[in-house]
Amino acid sequence: MNLRNDILYAPGRPHPDETQLLSGPKRREVELFRAIRIFLEFMRGVRALHFLGPCVTVFGSARFTQDEPYYVMAREAGWALARAGFTVMTGGGPGIMEAANRGAKDAGGRSVGCNIRLMKEQKPNAYLDNVVTFKYFFVRKVMLVKYSYAFIVMPGGLGTLDEAFETATLIQTAKINDFPVVLMGTRFWLPMLHFMGETLIEAGTIDPGDLSIFKVTDSADEAVEYIREVAMAKFGLTERKRPKRRWILGER
Repeated sequence: MNLRNDILYAPGRPHPDETQLLSGPKRREVELFRAIRIFLEFMRGVRALHFLGPCVTVFGSARFTQDEPYYVMAREAGWALARAGFTVMTGGGPGIMEAANRGAKDAGGRSVGCNIRLMKEQKPNAYLDNVVTFKYFFVRKVMLVKYSYAFIVMPGGLGTLDEAFETATLIQTAKINDFPVVLMGTRFWLPMLHFMGETLIEAGTIDPGDLSIFKVTDSADEAVEYIREVAMAKFGLTERKRPKRRWILGER
């Protein structure tokens, strides 16, 4: 396995760059050097991820173990995505991220992680062909979105909700194309969708059509078939058959 770590991983206390970024104005030269460091982190990500081919990003909690149903569901999704020819991209950590990467490796596909440096160490999982570890959450989120044609959102906590709603907001505001966003785990997601439908729409804070951003399913095959069809119809990707694998090729 060619495991790549372009940015040094250093668990423990956050680096001052991370905690001071949003702590108010600093001297102008300090702000300039910090901006340069952020730019360099973006460039490391671009260099590492540019030639991956069409990706699908899987979001989800780091806290699920391999015996839990959502881990199994994520592993099935990773397998189905890889069999359809997509590179599977995750946050690179344990739980749902590990499961999706593991499923991709089970299918002989390509598996990539965008890890994050945290106070509590988050080691890259063992099923990655490539991994980049970032200091800044916002740089990591850009990378997870930039190279993906679709997004599968598994059950998760605050970080997963942040990723799901930021992606949906980018689609709602046409900052990115209308890429598929599949919520897997109907029992987990339906209360949230009911809240959006009954409270947010009634209050006028979203439009009824905004709910169409999300597709909800428990089936990995249904999720991947939906992603495959949308990717081909909307974004001009084409199929090419190879032994035991279907590859999706094209330009975004």
